[in-house]
Amino acid sequence: MPTVTYAGTDVVVNDEGFFENPEAWTPDMAPEIAQNLGIDTLTDRHWQVINFMRQEYLAKGTAPSVRALGKTSGVEVKELYQLFPKGPAKLAAMIAGIPKPIGCI
Repeated sequence: MPTVTYAGTDVVVNDEGFFENPEAWTPDMAPEIAQNLGIDTLTDRHWQVINFMRQEYLAKGTAPSVRALGKTSGVEVKELYQLFPKGPAKLAAMIAGIPKPIGCI
């Protein structure tokens, strides 16, 4: 498995870049991960989604889909695509340090 360094900490990721151990993630890593994915600045709305993704994963063991995010995160699907272009659930999960949501390509 590849290793990457975020916020000065080495973490193991899978071949797609998702954390193998979500407990290794810290909030300080998120801005760097986001920049690597083409998101220059994390706003409060980004953090709302990131924190929701982590909470859902930690509570249920799976990351929510885009549809579930749009219904339960407080951020509508249209805005999710503005915040996380090219796949909101996938990008938000990667930034949140959790596995790729089921159903994401």
